[in-house]
Amino acid sequence: MVFHMKTTLNISDSVMRALKREAAKQGKTMSELVEAALRALLADPPKNEELPPLPAFNSGGARVNVANRDALYDVMER
Repeated sequence: MVFHMKTTLNISDSVMRALKREAAKQGKTMSELVEAALRALLADPPKNEELPPLPAFNSGGARVNVANRDALYDVMER
């Protein structure tokens, strides 16, 4: 059995209008949206997981000096 507590919140008119629009758009009640937002705010932050290292590869070296415009155009047009 789930218990709900009624409470009173002071919410600005602009936020309340946006909340009503979003609730209608999602087909949910304003209470559902407020509760979901509060749950997200109060949830434990995700833990930073150590990412695996990126793979290393050998590109075979540069084919052209990109500072040499003529050589660069020559390679691009081949």
